[in-house]
Amino acid sequence: MMDIKVLGPGCANCVKLEEQTRKALDDLGTEATIEKVTDMAEIMSYGIMSTPGLVVDGEVVVSGKVPSAKAIGKLLSA
Repeated sequence: MMDIKVLGPGCANCVKLEEQTRKALDDLGTEATIEKVTDMAEIMSYGIMSTPGLVVDGEVVVSGKVPSAKAIGKLLSA
């Protein structure tokens, strides 16, 4: 099962990224664990300069923007 982390302090874009990620997973029919990471020290450990961030199986795939569910789906199925 895929392990996904949404990095961010809880801002509107962080919430939107989680929503888009869940929609992408639903569209793909894929299950994954989704964890919200709000601790700034942990967020910084991923090396991103701006939030929100999306980490899939330990790899940062999105940073500083909220892609569409379709674009996230492409990232998740790659």
